[in-house]
Amino acid sequence: MIWAWILNSISVYATAKLLNGVEIKNFWSAVFVAALLALVNIFVKPILLFLSLPLTIITFGLFVWVINALLIMLVDGLVDGFKVRNFGWALIFGMVMSVISWVLFSIFG
Repeated sequence: MIWAWILNSISVYATAKLLNGVEIKNFWSAVFVAALLALVNIFVKPILLFLSLPLTIITFGLFVWVINALLIMLVDGLVDGFKVRNFGWALIFGMVMSVISWVLFSIFG
């Protein structure tokens, strides 16, 4: 569990450094963002998925990316050292972070 948190922290930090529309203060901010994203994904995301189920079905699951971007924007509002310029950057951040996390977990997980 701690290893997954570290890998997710690295993916948050790397993604923020790759994208111009996302700023992160330091690696410790990335650690906090990764923890908060995990908590939001555990407690808030299932509720949003349930409420948006018809829209998710109509869009063949693509609306889940919108939910992820909204959750990233939520974390942006809660963490001082993490700033996402707008919804579009949050959407891109979620996609790029997914790829980086997948690569890290494939190699080290």
